[in-house]
Amino acid sequence: MFYRASLQAAAALASLSLLAGCGLLSDSGSEENQKIAVGTTSSPSTLDPAAAWDGSWELMRNIYQTLVSFPTGSTSPEPDAADTCTFTDATSMAYRCTLKKNLKFSNGEKLDAEAVKYSIDRIVDIHFKGGPAGMLGSLDRIETKGDDTVIFHLNKSDATFPFILATPAMSLVAPGDYPKDKIRDDGKVTGSGPYLLDSYEAGVTAELTKNPDYKGFANRKNNAVTIRYFEKSSEMVNALKSKEIDATYRGLTAEEVVGLEDKKEDNNGLQIIETTGADIRFLVFNPKDPAAAKPAVRKAIAHIVDRDALVAKVYRGTAEPLYSMIPKGISGHTTSFFDTFGDPNVKKAKELLTDAGITAPVKMTFWYTTDRYGSSTQPEFEELERQLEKTALFDITLESAPWKTFQEGFTQGDYPVFGRGWFPDFPDPDNFIAPFVGEESVTGTPYRNKEITQQLIPSTRQESDRGAVSKQFERAQQILVDDVRLLPLWQGKLYVASGEDIGGGERALDPQTVMQMWELYRKASW
Repeated sequence: MFYRASLQAAAALASLSLLAGCGLLSDSGSEENQKIAVGTTSSPSTLDPAAAWDGSWELMRNIYQTLVSFPTGSTSPEPDAADTCTFTDATSMAYRCTLKKNLKFSNGEKLDAEAVKYSIDRIVDIHFKGGPAGMLGSLDRIETKGDDTVIFHLNKSDATFPFILATPAMSLVAPGDYPKDKIRDDGKVTGSGPYLLDSYEAGVTAELTKNPDYKGFANRKNNAVTIRYFEKSSEMVNALKSKEIDATYRGLTAEEVVGLEDKKEDNNGLQIIETTGADIRFLVFNPKDPAAAKPAVRKAIAHIVDRDALVAKVYRGTAEPLYSMIPKGISGHTTSFFDTFGDPNVKKAKELLTDAGITAPVKMTFWYTTDRYGSSTQPEFEELERQLEKTALFDITLESAPWKTFQEGFTQGDYPVFGRGWFPDFPDPDNFIAPFVGEESVTGTPYRNKEITQQLIPSTRQESDRGAVSKQFERAQQILVDDVRLLPLWQGKLYVASGEDIGGGERALDPQTVMQMWELYRKASW
């Protein structure tokens, strides 16, 4: 509570400084000029949280409420619809939340303990394919006490459970408007979040207005937001330049970011705000493949890949090299791959292959998806191919497929080496290790390591103080280095492009890299 109060005080001081120094900040309570238009290429696939484990979270964070959430500047869940939340036992197996008083949904229904239980239970009951039910694997049952107390009983220790509850997938919905056994699909929303969804046209626009009954941490600095969805980022950039929209998020290419940063005449009045992202890209080696199964081959590739050249040539500085599966900005981050393999070294790679009796060039096929991670994926893999073949130690064939086909292929174990990306569910090191290891790895390729799955991860999930588990995650990262079953390549940077009259862009991205629209405001001159 003290930390949250400190953040609010800091924000207030920053606002006062702006006001006193420049006279730029308009009264956020004023109706005049406080409607913001934001463009994005990330269109929701659903409006129902029970079906959402994707970019739909972007809109949901702004129109629904969760028990706990991530206020700007915080990487730990803090109360939102809840007044207090805490583990009640030392083993992190019972999590109790007490709700704020007099909460209600936009249809007038009470947001009480039973509504919370209903909202989370229906996620599990519906178990939508590709939906967020898989995030609730540690949940045993939900108990309510009176109107304001909810207790989540877990089937195993899981100190990450509050982080899961903070994801937009766990948004609270009105029982009267959301069926228990199926997804709501009428294009409407009944929530209790910072904004009401006044109108929505899939793939086109969402109109948000301030919710007068909202009780939560969000300090709304505007009165309404229009979100416009674009198929092409070039159209979005043109809309920004022509002032049809005030800001952009999601979808800018590296070329567009660089172009917007250039002080060209048609960029007058525009600004780019950069923050470190938590999305990562990496290679996955399939042990079913004869070449990829050999540690010497994997380690030789790790010695050759030049991340600096990859980022410079393909991403033009809009990403940065990554030497750990846990990215910079997340607690527990190390540079373990660099510490072990150092700068690119062809001589060491050749020695590894020779000592293992492997004759060069090693023939391998690398796969990537054409429509999941942006237009830069193809040149990224062409650069990897160039780096490896230049050494004469490898002969690389590139193959690609649309995401649906690609996903079917890697889950069936068809691809020897393939590229994957990861957008975190929550800002905790667990979410960058646990999903990739075990029989049910999200890579589709089982990665069996008992030390990680049976010792390290279970022990960290017993510890509610997430700052006290760094040693275990350092050890887990070293195991990943020793095995080189996964090879981290880069982590992204996040960009908000906007007119210079728009403030709050630097505070608008939460630790899940979801835009908090309430932070944006329009500056005004004297």
